[in-house]
Amino acid sequence: MEFNIYDLTSFTSSFDQLLMENLSPFWAVAIEMILIGVAILAFYAVVGLYLVYAERKVCAFMQCRVGPNRVGPYGFFQTIADLIKLLMKELIPIKNADKLLFNIAPYIVIIASFMAIAAIPFAKGLHAIDFNIGIFYIMAVSSLGVIGILIAGWSSNNKYSLIGAMRSGAQIVSYELSVGLSLITIVILSGSLQLSTIVEGQRDGWFLFTGHIPALIAFLVFLVAATAETNRGPFDLAEAESELTAGFHTEYSGIKFAFFFLAEYMNMFIVASIAVTMFLGGWMPFHVGGWEAFNNIMDYIPPFFWYAGKTAFIIWVMMWFKWTFPRLRIDQLLTLEWKYLLPINLVNIIIMAFVVLMGWHF
Repeated sequence: MEFNIYDLTSFTSSFDQLLMENLSPFWAVAIEMILIGVAILAFYAVVGLYLVYAERKVCAFMQCRVGPNRVGPYGFFQTIADLIKLLMKELIPIKNADKLLFNIAPYIVIIASFMAIAAIPFAKGLHAIDFNIGIFYIMAVSSLGVIGILIAGWSSNNKYSLIGAMRSGAQIVSYELSVGLSLITIVILSGSLQLSTIVEGQRDGWFLFTGHIPALIAFLVFLVAATAETNRGPFDLAEAESELTAGFHTEYSGIKFAFFFLAEYMNMFIVASIAVTMFLGGWMPFHVGGWEAFNNIMDYIPPFFWYAGKTAFIIWVMMWFKWTFPRLRIDQLLTLEWKYLLPINLVNIIIMAFVVLMGWHF
């Protein structure tokens, strides 16, 4: 049995054909866009809420605590209760704040992550849009989130918020270089920017293993740089509680604060999904050359389960980083990027290009 029995392309194509036959092209496309938008919104809300729950449980485990254990079994509905609380809280107006920018900043942050999710392939045939420059698109739209952070810090009329926003801007712009260069390393290996093509190229082996040492170096650099780009610990200088209270979102309350909080966790999900897609085969099962019986068993597991399991593992690693290492100073943070990660990445790209040119990869 091949894993293409789980191919959803035929289902989505037949659904599209059904709409086109019974409706005008405009309404058929409009209904498809609405359905996809609602599905992504629901997915965004559910994943974001339960990543918060997972973070609390992982943190508690690493600190020998229990974590949420009151609302629902094992505290499973605690984040739902927190969401209801935030929805009911008063939105506090800030004196002398730039009201227009202050109000639109949370939406910019959340829209940027929402747009990035649309291009991620969750399984074969299960993605909203499949650009031929998919990885370039994701890098472009995900980097828009820093604009919302800068606007939030500046418009709050609060020096702590402004310092947090300036730190975040410097951090994200710096580490985007290493994220982009580590992904370019895999683009060189795969020969494509299209995410579905990159995943298909890992049918006989994930790039982390078939790309030799340059792929492994790119993967490790991507993990570190992506953790920093999402303002996760130990790189959470932008919202260092001991220095800046809550950083750029200090003055936000209620649902607007929830937007920033949710966007942070969804950005973590997005970078984990990119890592899985580029380095770990996306929804491709794990195959070992010559082990046909083992490979056939792996093919029975649905592709979405492979994708979800790999993504959960990368997210767990990022949470492990946060609750293990102490927070860096801002000078240490930027030194790590400009003096270490960036030169390593540049040399690594040259090595990968040479490996591909010589045909030394598997």
